Amino acid sequence: MTSAAHSPIWHPFTQHALHGAMTKVVRGDGAYLYTEDGARIIDAIASWWVVTHGHCHPHIVEAIQQQAAELNQIIFAGYTHQPAEDVAKALLKLTPKGLDYVFFSDSGSTAVEVALKMALGYWRNIGEPRSRIVVMQHSYHGDTVGTMSVGARGVFNAAYEPLLFDATVIPFPAAGHEQATLDALQAACRAKPAAFIVEPLVLGSGGMLIYSPSLLREMKRICEAAGVLFIADEVMTGWGRTGTLFACQQADISPDIACYSKGLTGGSLPLAVTLCRGEIYEAHYSQDRTRTFFHSSSYTANSVACAAARANLDLWQDPQCMTRIEAVAAMQAQRLAPFESDPRFENVRRIGTITALDLKAPDGGYLAGIGPKLLGFFASRNLLLRPLGNTIYVMPPYCVTADDLDEIYAAISEAADLPG
Repeated sequence: MTSAAHSPIWHPFTQHALHGAMTKVVRGDGAYLYTEDGARIIDAIASWWVVTHGHCHPHIVEAIQQQAAELNQIIFAGYTHQPAEDVAKALLKLTPKGLDYVFFSDSGSTAVEVALKMALGYWRNIGEPRSRIVVMQHSYHGDTVGTMSVGARGVFNAAYEPLLFDATVIPFPAAGHEQATLDALQAACRAKPAAFIVEPLVLGSGGMLIYSPSLLREMKRICEAAGVLFIADEVMTGWGRTGTLFACQQADISPDIACYSKGLTGGSLPLAVTLCRGEIYEAHYSQDRTRTFFHSSSYTANSVACAAARANLDLWQDPQCMTRIEAVAAMQAQRLAPFESDPRFENVRRIGTITALDLKAPDGGYLAGIGPKLLGFFASRNLLLRPLGNTIYVMPPYCVTADDLDEIYAAISEAADLPG
């Protein structure tokens, strides 16, 4: 399954001194990846949570091919193109009401950077400068300097601490301690911060930590009452993962700013968007050029990526999409149920199409000693499962089959007996 040839590539979140050769994948189809030596791998985590309808979906592939032959790139300052216009209009129909403008970027991290800059620019331009950001414990919002600053501090960003700005941290609303979170948010809002940023309903990289829609609704209410901007980072939670198209819909809330990426193109090409309320755009709209929103990247709203997103959004118009998500959620729930009474596991949980459970281990967390052993074991079973330390989670493409899930959960059960 691995390529022995030396490569000069430095891979992300990889300790090369321990990992060995990378697995070379040559083809993707549906829920499967195929390696150069012919092995078929079940993609149980949607290739880092981006693949929705399946690898190389024909409708998206065709759209990419057609657009690449017509217009592949154009500067987006002073110019526009139809794929971007179509994507923006479609997004405003699908996303929570009250979001009026769409700013394009190219990754989840940059979508969040844009959101933070929008928030700070808004307050400065209306003559009430604010710079403090409120965040939730265990959160993750990206790996750029700004997004690391509003994420959990630890081994991931210790080396970069001198570059990071301070943020106000409220506790995660663990079961039985929800009120402490709300009280902390209320206290933080009294200091008039610029914004509160949160991953709605589930904290991904923080360990697939789940909280209720009622709590999300109350956090939005607190921010709204205090005049604090509410930023929803739906980079991972969007596109059906939590059981609804967007997680905020379960709480019946509209954020002031929202970030979407990952599944935006169905997992085919990098693209991200940051949506905002009209008043945030209006605060930057002026004859005074110093109030311009100064953010861009060379590939902003790349036309081929936008064509992929447009094709992906076409697929979401079919009611069968949500029906399929409901079916995957039900299959996930059925296969997870036996683990609730399995003494080898704890904190067995599910939201929508995402399941997670913690393998009992002498040490927990991302750097748990069992983590690399689990990773190697799942690879040996031709499964793409990438545990967060001792936390094993399953977040498959929506084309996954019952047989695929049976294979995945059988391997998880076997993995519990690996020597610690």
